[in-house]
Formats: sequence, structure tokens, C-alpha cells
Amino acid sequence: MLIYWLLFAYFAIGALLACSIASGTRRPNVLFTLGAVFMIGLIGLRYKVGGDWLEYQFMYQHTGQVDLTRAMTIGDPAYQAISWLCYQIGFDIWLVNIVCAAIFVWGLYRFSQSQRCPWLCILVSIPYMVIVVAMGYTRQAAALGIIMAGIAAVTRGGSTLRFSLYVVFAALFHKTAIIIFPIVAISSGRNRAVNLLIVITTGIFLYDVFLGNSMDRFVSGYLVARYSAQGAVIRVLMTAFSGGLFFILRQSLKFNDVERKIWRNFSISSMIALFIVIYIPSSAAVDRISLYLIPLQVAVLGNLPQCSKSPQFATVVVTTYCFAVEFVWLNFAQFAYLWVPYHFFPFSV
Repeated sequence: MLIYWLLFAYFAIGALLACSIASGTRRPNVLFTLGAVFMIGLIGLRYKVGGDWLEYQFMYQHTGQVDLTRAMTIGDPAYQAISWLCYQIGFDIWLVNIVCAAIFVWGLYRFSQSQRCPWLCILVSIPYMVIVVAMGYTRQAAALGIIMAGIAAVTRGGSTLRFSLYVVFAALFHKTAIIIFPIVAISSGRNRAVNLLIVITTGIFLYDVFLGNSMDRFVSGYLVARYSAQGAVIRVLMTAFSGGLFFILRQSLKFNDVERKIWRNFSISSMIALFIVIYIPSSAAVDRISLYLIPLQVAVLGNLPQCSKSPQFATVVVTTYCFAVEFVWLNFAQFAYLWVPYHFFPFSV
């Protein structure tokens, strides 16, 4: 458990120092980059950590024993190709995890650097996005990282078409990534009619390519079976809470027009997800799809110092909240034992 708190402490200290030096707006430096290396190592070199570890280990062995063409047809193509290549050159699954961790952290860092308080944004992501998602759902974490990089591109003036390329890349790691496309695409500042046409045509294309053949399995596996993810309501509620804060503080958060529209759409989606997860028995489906809404937490909570007359105090409040989330999860979550103690490949920490 100590290793998780070391990661938290590193970015907590960085966030507090950055805030005290320059009101939370100090730009990333070499220590920020070293934090990325630490995070990639922590995520990628984990051993028997995460709820899906055995399933990923089985997938890796199976993928490596068939030809590349077959491997890419039995799962998400990009992940399968990476797994197949790593197996063929004689490495264990840790190399696959390192590659996916690097993709996730790249996206998280690009996204955080597009915000005004990068250190605090990374800190907000640690208790759940990093520890639970990145260490538990390897493929979806890589997809999430790519989506975050795409959002950063859009907020910097990137087009809907460019964002669709990020979505395609993300969907090669996990098909469900296409769910985020319309939420971001309709926030574009281009002509509404043209934008709507792009959203519809690209959305149909992405659905047909990535979800068309697997929707029946998704429905039977998640909806018909009514599989319920433990703690789904709490996790979705955390994102909806950030959505509520956005609507209360949207003027004070100092987002530009595109950012404001994106986080408005994310906030509405998070509240719809909360309603669904409460009233529909199949919470696992909503829980997994809602992972793509977590950047809303990073954007809103990570920028709260912008709303306060005392940025230092606001940073302390956010840090305390993140500490509480991590403490509760590591000590009281039903499946925390799959993460604790942390094992470092192939040793134990």
C-alpha cells in the first residue's frame, strides 16, 4: 500500500508547492516529467495487481500462440497486436502493460498540461483513474489516455475530424471508446449544420466498424445478465458531483467556449449515467462506459483554485478530498485486496 501513497504524496507536494509559488499556474518542469516516469513504472510493472489480472494473463498466452492475423480478430486489434509482438520477442505481459501505461500517461499528461493547474489535475486522477482504472483495465485505460489527448487537442483548437482520429485510435484498444465521440464533437465551434453532419456520418461509421459485430455480446453479457459492478453508484456519483460543481461554478472556472461546451456535455452525461446506474439493474455496463467521463473530475476539481480568492486553501481542500477517496478505496473497497499489497514485477513491495 505504501507505493500508492508515495505516488499520491509526490503529486500532492507538487500541487501544493506549485500553488504557493504561482497561484496554481506554474507550468510543468523536470519533476513533473519524472512523475510521469514513476507513474508508468508503477502501472506497467505491477504483478498480479488488478481485478482482471488473470483474464489478461490468459489472453496474453492465447494471443501469443496464434498467428498475428488471428490474434487481431479475437480481440481489440491494437492491444492484440502489441501482445502478439511482445510474446514473439520473448517478453512477459509486463512489457504489454508498460506500453499501455505509457499511452495512458501520455494522454493524461497532455490533458493535464492543457489545464491551468497541471500538478493538481494529476493528483485528482490518482485515487481512481490511475490506481483503479489504469492498473485494472489495461485496454480501456489506454483508450482513455488517447481520448484525453484528443480532448486536449480539441480545447486547443483541433477540429472534429481530428478528434475522430483519436477516437479511432482509442477504439483499437477498446471499442467502447466511440461512446465519447458525440459528446465532444457537438462542442466544436464550427458551423452547426456541418458539425452535425460530421457527427452523424462519423458516428455511424465508428459504430459499424467497432461495435456493430459485438453489440449482441455486449447486451447479453452486461444487460441481459444484469451484471452489477460493485460500487458503481459511488464511482458514477463522484463524476456527477463534479458535473454539479461545473454548473454551479462554470463562470468562475475560466474555461474557454469550447471547454465550457465540452464539460457541459460531460456534466449532463454524468447525471444521466447516475440516473441509469441507480434505476437499471445492469450497472456494470454504465460503470465501464462512465470511465470515459472521469476527465470531468480532473478538469473541474483540478481547476477549483481558479474559483477561490485563496488558491492555496482550495488546493488543500481538493488534496484532502483526494486523500479521503484513496484512503477509503484502499482500506474499505470490496475488491481492494486485488490491489493490496502491491507487487512489483516479479517481486513484492
